[in-house]
Amino acid sequence: MHFIDTHAHLFLEEFADDLPEVIARAREAGITHIFMPNIDASTINPLLQTCDTYQGYCYPMAGLHPTSVAADWQEQLQVVRRELTSGRPYVAVGEIGIDLYWDRTYLEEQKQVFRQQVEWALESSLPIVIHCREAFDEIMEQLRPFRETPLRGIFHCFSGGEAEARQILEYPGMWIGINGILTFKKSPLPEVLRAVPLERMVIETDCPYLAPVPYRGRRNESAYAKSTLLKLADVCSLSPEKVAKITSENALKVFGMLK
Repeated sequence: MHFIDTHAHLFLEEFADDLPEVIARAREAGITHIFMPNIDASTINPLLQTCDTYQGYCYPMAGLHPTSVAADWQEQLQVVRRELTSGRPYVAVGEIGIDLYWDRTYLEEQKQVFRQQVEWALESSLPIVIHCREAFDEIMEQLRPFRETPLRGIFHCFSGGEAEARQILEYPGMWIGINGILTFKKSPLPEVLRAVPLERMVIETDCPYLAPVPYRGRRNESAYAKSTLLKLADVCSLSPEKVAKITSENALKVFGMLK
């Protein structure tokens, strides 16, 4: 069984001591591609180094994460622009979005940074990967002007309700990212996802964060995506092989790699 991790941060220091082993376990688990979103200017080099080391297996994105939008946001944004026009093989603009969980100080700047990066994605014919935390309405408000465009992407780490899922599905080029949250004991996602077509979902880890059951509380890694996939198969009443095939095709379609 082969499947894809559409969202992993293997370039972070949490993996500095054993990345080769982490990659080996991912391959053994059946992972065929790992897509890696950037965070800010400080992570560009480790991201690219990791993807160079595992070329053809790990794929980089360029973007400014909303929690990195601060007083230097304009300089940070120019780094993203430089990277997107550098000729490097970025597969998406991400991760981008709005995060109001920690702080609302830079809300207006977050909105501006998000919109600008969406525009760059459209210019570059690249998908976006959206980070949304305590900001669903704000995200949808910013996306509305782009509804009639060819915009495509992934609404990463979805943890909302059925009404929110329906709003996302109104955008034909958007997929919903499912990770370890699906496996949590009190998660409402199993019920919510029964109303979402499997053709609109992709599997992700967000490692090193949000490890699924039975690894919850540990550092997450790409191999653990298999636990999320097995849970999703149970939710959809389908075989794991079928879920792996469909979600992998979805992922390759999002990233423009479906042959």
